[in-house]
Amino acid sequence: MKKLFTLALISSAVAFSPFAFSSSTSDKIDKDYQQHLGPLWDHFHQNPELSLMEFKTAKRLATELRTVGFTVTENVGGTGIVALMKNGEGPTVMVRADMDGLPVVEASGLTNASTVITKDWNGKEVGVMHACGHDVHITSLVGTARHMASIKSQWSGTLMLIGQPAEEMGPGASAMMADNLWQRFGKPDYAFAFHVGSGIEAGKIVVDEGSPYAGADTVDIIVHGIGAHGAYPHRGKDPIVIGAQIVNNLQTIISRELAPRYPGVITVGSFHAGTKHNIISDRAHLQLTVRSLTPEVREQLLSAIKRIAIGTARTAGMPEDKLPEVNVSEFAYPPTFNDKALAKRLKEVLTDKMGDLALIEPSATGMGAEDFGFFTTKPYIPSVYFGVGGTPAADFKREAKGGAAVPSHHSPLFKITPEPAVKAGVEATVHALLDIMNKQ
Repeated sequence: MKKLFTLALISSAVAFSPFAFSSSTSDKIDKDYQQHLGPLWDHFHQNPELSLMEFKTAKRLATELRTVGFTVTENVGGTGIVALMKNGEGPTVMVRADMDGLPVVEASGLTNASTVITKDWNGKEVGVMHACGHDVHITSLVGTARHMASIKSQWSGTLMLIGQPAEEMGPGASAMMADNLWQRFGKPDYAFAFHVGSGIEAGKIVVDEGSPYAGADTVDIIVHGIGAHGAYPHRGKDPIVIGAQIVNNLQTIISRELAPRYPGVITVGSFHAGTKHNIISDRAHLQLTVRSLTPEVREQLLSAIKRIAIGTARTAGMPEDKLPEVNVSEFAYPPTFNDKALAKRLKEVLTDKMGDLALIEPSATGMGAEDFGFFTTKPYIPSVYFGVGGTPAADFKREAKGGAAVPSHHSPLFKITPEPAVKAGVEATVHALLDIMNKQ
């Protein structure tokens, strides 16, 4: 499941605005990037913070948004912030950006690479970097805020900007919802967010009319055995052998039980057992991630995992009181579904405003998960979560010719070319907002 100086604070949106002398949205955003957003991304990139520890990031984000006229509430669901700008009658539209970095030592080679070392949630010293592009997200949120504040005569309604903590750890969006987000600030009529992608050409936009992110469950399987000496295996029941058989048998769920046109993933990410060469343990622990796109497939996968784990142990002769424990975490990411009509509308708007070449078609990229669905699923809010490219086309051409591979998200080598990514993120968001909140 991944990330983006010194500022003289200015008291009014009119005073700060670099936009008055520019003729187009893209020109205005370009000018603001050179003067403000570029240095701001540099600041966020060099000062990442871990999930649930985004204290300085949230404070800086809140200051940026207050400066241009938003009413900002801090410490929502932890370090989350909610910024509101009410501008007459009209819809309430939410834009969300996640703030947290990852416990990764940066090796990107960038001149502004993070050198932050901090203690994680268990007191262990770790390096921290924006290895998933959240620095781009929050910088673009500021750019969107600055642009919308400078053109209030062109839109009407309430703009709600959310700086969300802990997307990488999981509880960020759900914690904000548990803190009565909609009850306190009003439920949005529409919602938008984007994720920068290292696998997308820099500055390009991807709008998926379906589900850009899967739902994710965390499953733990405790495999019981009967301990024995390694020289006398017949005197026990080896949980490592049973666990290995469970791992192999789980692969048949996707290949032989799930209908071919229904996507799903079951990955065993961890297998721990035993203490010594010549001891047959009495316990093994498997840790799984399970991905799906519908409630029906989710239930099918989880049910099959339990059936196979218990059935494999029974086949091995384990007694009924020592069958595996299959524990599904109560915390699960819902799938992220784009509202089809709103996605089509956004594609038309972006094509019209940014040109035919700005949008590219979605590609099959796996089943990553996102917690944005906690905001938009219950109650349902029409929303679009789109993608913005962050890697120059030249890098993909070099990779295709056998050169250095483009680093993936969560890699120490991960890097985004910030200027086209931030500017495209701001421009696409602004066009989406102006279409929904058009004063006419």
